[in-house]
Amino acid sequence: MIDLDLTAEQRQFQEMLREFGARELAPEVARRDRDSDPDPELFAKLAQLGLPGVCVPQRYGGAGLDWLALGIACEELEYVDASCRTALSVHAGLCLTGIYQWGTEDQRQRLLRPLAEGTRQGCFALTEPDAGSDVRALRTRAHKEGDLYRLRGQKVWISMGDRADLLLVFATVDPELGTRGITAFAVDRDLAGPGLRSEPIKHKYGLRASDTAVVYLDDAMVPAANRIGEEGEGFKVAMSCLDSGRYCVASGAAGTIRACLDMSVAYAHQRQVQGQEIGRFQLVQQMIAGMARDYDIARLLWMRAGWAKNQGRRSSRESALAKWVNSERANRCADDALQVQGATGFSEESPAARYLRNSRATLIYEGTREVQTQLAAEYALGYREDRPVRCPLPAWPDEGPASP
Repeated sequence: MIDLDLTAEQRQFQEMLREFGARELAPEVARRDRDSDPDPELFAKLAQLGLPGVCVPQRYGGAGLDWLALGIACEELEYVDASCRTALSVHAGLCLTGIYQWGTEDQRQRLLRPLAEGTRQGCFALTEPDAGSDVRALRTRAHKEGDLYRLRGQKVWISMGDRADLLLVFATVDPELGTRGITAFAVDRDLAGPGLRSEPIKHKYGLRASDTAVVYLDDAMVPAANRIGEEGEGFKVAMSCLDSGRYCVASGAAGTIRACLDMSVAYAHQRQVQGQEIGRFQLVQQMIAGMARDYDIARLLWMRAGWAKNQGRRSSRESALAKWVNSERANRCADDALQVQGATGFSEESPAARYLRNSRATLIYEGTREVQTQLAAEYALGYREDRPVRCPLPAWPDEGPASP
């Protein structure tokens, strides 16, 4: 049975995040967005709160909380700054959980621990110039040479790709094998040599304060010990990572919806036309009522997906549905929030335009809305069903730190 009431510990965690957002993020968010200036200290600030490994067991350096805690973190961070939520969801949702679920015990201690402790930052490098929704078109090659793999290819639109210390990279050992040739590698920037380089992507429509990069793999060297899973299991690794990434996007989108609602309610009380608050006008009420409705729906959807994850169940359907619905509603609510404010919303002095631009990205990354629509249809038609998840993260609280 799903319990939608937060525990005392979860409420305390939520309040801590709200205080952090107001203190550390809100004062600079508008300037950083305007100047396309990612905060170089952002990840360190998240690490001070224990967020990089929020739902990783303590024995691997994590906080030992659960999936709902990660969802709460994503919602609260995006309420203030979607770029900040992106940094967490890429690290914790896409990169880190892939290594936990598919890595060996040695890899969990050697690669996962510093990521969970927040001493190293991770990212997820799947997308290529000609391989986005169609992962089968992936062309980055992995050539095995003794105890090393040589990676050649290019990745694009990689969030945190210019700053990450460890990149979860997907390459094929044989393009003729299709998805059965795709393999996952934990690429250490310090060990890859000059064959790994990255360049930030400039002039983005949204998420301007987020690090987004092109990653070039020109004979980047990766130890065979850093291959995640077996050769040919990379497609499965990527899809399981995307389940968690979509969950983070869905919970984050709820934060945007709530931010639009709060801003619109405040403005509707403040702004007067014909001697009365614009909140008295029915068409303004209609937009605000839609935001209130959409926030409740969004919260229910991401919490259901988080609950399923806490049960150790695969949540591909729940996470995809939450990502699809919540991202669409966040974009619509941002558009309505701008409309409520009128000319004020059209100015960069209001956060409405930033909410609209940032929310547009959620309709594309971690699977476009068209992909999510197709997934929903295939589940409804019985063409697709979920299999048991491999090595689920434990529900909170975990068993504590490992014995020395």
